[in-house]
Amino acid sequence: QIELVESGGGSAQTGGSLRLSCEASGYKYTAICMAWFRATPGNEREGVASICMGGSMTTSHTSYADSVKGRFTIFQGDVRNTMYLQMDSLKSEDTARYYCAADSYVLYTLGRTLQAPHYNYWGQGTQVTVSA
Repeated sequence: QIELVESGGGSAQTGGSLRLSCEASGYKYTAICMAWFRATPGNEREGVASICMGGSMTTSHTSYADSVKGRFTIFQGDVRNTMYLQMDSLKSEDTARYYCAADSYVLYTLGRTLQAPHYNYWGQGTQVTVSA
């Protein structure tokens, strides 16, 4: 059973920055995919960014939604089970509840790292609000 705890959400102005963090515990995979999704009321969760790492991979593999490329960066922390999302040049449309998700690195081999239905482990989410 993987437990995920997010932190770092809050409010920012347009053009500002926020950093989200996700700490994972309880997993036994040697390699893992972790991702950020976001959702607004009435809408499905949208994949934002993913990172797959560990095991035999010598480097991590990242993927981004087109809407955040060049503005958001996902990366692994110094501690293996911590992952971050650096959000720069924030826009009002980035306002959403952001969720951390995790599952086996098999998602990377299947090319499904930004597809919510394929993740079995989720955090509670953290709210991000961007205003002018």
